[in-house]
Formats: sequence, structure tokens, C-alpha cells
Amino acid sequence: MKLEAPDRQLSAEARLGIEVFGASLALFVVRFLVPRPVAMSNNGDGGRVLCGAGITWKGLPEPFVHLAYTPAPGATPCRPTYLLTQSWLADLAVRIGRLIGLHGTLSLVILGLLSSVVAAAAITAIVRGLPHPRRTRLFVAAGLLLVVADSAFFGYFAAILGEGAAFLGLLLAVGGLLLTAREGRWSYAGMAVTFVGGVLAVNAKVQTLIILPIFALAILLVRPGALRGAKRWASAALVIGAIGAVTLYAQQSVEPARAPDGTYTEFPGDDSREINVFNSIFLNIVDGKHDSRADLAELGLPPSFAQYAGNGWWHPHPATMDPLYPQYRDRISRRNVVTYFATHPGRTLQVLDRAATDQLTARPDYLGSFDQSAGFPPHAQEYRVPVVSWLTGLIAPLGLFALVPIWLFVLVRAWLQRRAALGVVLAFLFAVSVTQFGTAALGDGIEGIKHQSVALFTILLALVLCSSPLNRRSEPTVP
Repeated sequence: MKLEAPDRQLSAEARLGIEVFGASLALFVVRFLVPRPVAMSNNGDGGRVLCGAGITWKGLPEPFVHLAYTPAPGATPCRPTYLLTQSWLADLAVRIGRLIGLHGTLSLVILGLLSSVVAAAAITAIVRGLPHPRRTRLFVAAGLLLVVADSAFFGYFAAILGEGAAFLGLLLAVGGLLLTAREGRWSYAGMAVTFVGGVLAVNAKVQTLIILPIFALAILLVRPGALRGAKRWASAALVIGAIGAVTLYAQQSVEPARAPDGTYTEFPGDDSREINVFNSIFLNIVDGKHDSRADLAELGLPPSFAQYAGNGWWHPHPATMDPLYPQYRDRISRRNVVTYFATHPGRTLQVLDRAATDQLTARPDYLGSFDQSAGFPPHAQEYRVPVVSWLTGLIAPLGLFALVPIWLFVLVRAWLQRRAALGVVLAFLFAVSVTQFGTAALGDGIEGIKHQSVALFTILLALVLCSSPLNRRSEPTVP
């Protein structure tokens, strides 16, 4: 997309950017700290983020938030076996804390303020990149603020969970793609923002690694404002190559993880592959609500495993305790699960419908928002900005009947603007949301609401951008 920016408009554009950034940051800070800080409590996986920040922490799921994590005196720095870019933000927060005397301590207040700055900058980049009048862009900014500040999402920014970095990365990625299509120096700034956002989003969790090929295609389709011919393709290849190189290096920088069978893993997420497949089998397929023996026969598992129907990996009485489990361990495989779902479309639709309800529910009820000193009961949650999650919660019982029309609406808008940068962004967000939805729905049978949060956040961003008017006179993004 080519957009002219006359010199007389530069001051107005700069003023708009400063206003949006300042207002967004101020609102986020007040929303975060007043009357007391809010975050998301540890679901039991937070030790991975802390380990990446050099803090060894072993603990079970917690009903309250810890506003500070301090390593034990003399403790050996943790060696991470699982990469999450939230660890990078946490490590930066630890380094900032050292400047004010918090030696080695992770303050979630600092982490939340840092994330608020990044989120405000990302919203500014999106608004600056939109090819619309000031009033329209401010309307979009208001919609973005409602999504980002919503109680279902905002707490992740000050948490030792991986979703916060995914949200920030996706915001930056959208802003970067839109800025890349602008003229002059903004185009080059957009490429830099695209790179940072891509690295954060792709490496946020193992589940988000599949964003990489989708993002690479989006980068190829967005034409840098001032570049043509070979330079255009070279710049896209440079950004994609840089994201890919950093991702490869980052994924290889962690220590090999030990899988349940005692072997050490070679690829990201392999240490939890058996756990995820096990949960998918015994929570999605052999769930105790259908013909368990027939399902077990389809999966090549013994009929005696029917006693474990509905029992996940961490259940007090899982199939892993059965003497026959080692004999059938090879049947706990992704191929086996994929084959089952492919040959049982009715059951697959049931699982997807339940996952759609989980996604639109938006917020798991077991992640608390407050530290214990705040005086609230365990798992208590804040509802300072519940607008978006309240609306999605209203339609959550409809499952796929609510989610599919949303997908189709976004897809139609992307098609109508297919030759503009905004159309590419909408298609990117749609593809990310659908793939994250399917991965979380069929690949893991636990924490469905939490694992659907990236998919929900992405489709909500797309809906906000769809609120901007069609611009049929935009120049094509691709030749």
C-alpha cells in the first residue's frame, strides 16, 4: 500500500502518535496499579518463566499472586529447558530491579509496567499504520484498549505465564506490518517492529511456533512503501530470515528436557508430547461419556483402560499407573490421535464445539488476580475492565455457532481488502486464531480456556480492525 505523507502533515501525525502512546500508557498504569496491583496467579507452570530469568522456583498451582520472586540465597541459577519469551521480559524486569536495589528479585510490578510500555507502543504503531482519518484511528485505538485492558488478558502481562508475551508480540506484529506499508522512514521502522513482534510471538510458547510460516507469508505479501522490485523482496527476506535465525538460535539455547520415558528431547515441546497426547486421549476421546471400550479398540489400547476414562495425566489414578501401560506406550502418539479424529468427524466436532465454548468463556476461574496481603479469598479475580470478556461470555454457550460466524466475518473483510496491507493483517490474524484454536482443542485436553486465550485475543484484534471502513481506493499491496 502506498500512502503519501505531506510534510505539512508530519507534525499532526507525530502529535497523534504521542497522544495515543501517552494516553494508552497512562490508562494501562492506572488500570494495573489502582487501587492495588493485579496479575495472574501461577497455574503450576510458572517455574519455566522464572527459570528463564535465572530464578529456581518449584511450586504447585497457587491461589494467590506473588508480587515478587526472590531466589534462595546461594541457589544455583536455573538452566531453562523450555523457551518462553515471557522469560526475556522477566529477565529484563530483574535487571531493571537491580537498578533500584532488588538484587536478583523479579518484581511483577516492574514486569507489568514494562509490559504496559510495550503494549502502549504497539497500539501506537497500529494506529500510526492505519490508512484512515484521525477520528477513525482513534476509534480503533479505543477498541484496542478495551481488548488489551480486558480482565481476561491484562493480568497475563504481570504474570509468570507465557501468554503475556504472545499478546505483546501479536500487537507489535500487526503494528509492524501496517507501518511497513507506509512511505519513507516509517516503512523501515515497520520492518524493525515486525521483527521484534515476530520473535516475541513465535517464541512465546511451543504452541505459537506454528505462527512462523503464517507470519512469513504475511511479510511477503505486505509491500514496503518505498521499495520496488528486487529491493522489496530482499527486505522481506531479510526480516523473515532474521526472525527465523533468532528463533532457531533461541530454541537451541535451552537445555535438553527429560521426557516421561527418561529420554532427553531433541525438539521443542517433545518433553510434554506424551503428556499432551495422553490428556487428549483420556480427556477428549476416552472421556467416560461415550463408548469407552469401542474408542479404546479404535486407538489400539486394551479394554481394561476403560477404568481410566476421564483421568488425565495428573489425575490421582491415571493409566500410567497400570502395569500394562509400558506395553502400550507407543499407542500414545500424535499419529494415533490424528487418525482417530480424522475418521470420527462427529466426535471431532463435539471436541471443537467444546473448545469454542472454552475460547469464548475467555477466563479460567482458577487464576487469581491478587496477592494474599490484599485480603481477598483464594482465586479471587478482578473485574476492572470486563467489557469484551463479558460480551464473549454471553455467546460462549453457543460454541461453534457463535465462533464460526465471527471467523467468516473476519475472512470476508480480509477478502474485500485483500490487496491492501490491512487485508493481509486480517488474513494473518484469522489464520493464527484458527490454527491456535485447532492446536489447543485437539492437541491437549486440559486447561482449555487458558490454552485458547491466544486464539481469542487474535480474533478480537481482527474484529477491532474490521471496525475501520473499507478503503477501496488503496493501492495494491502485491503487484
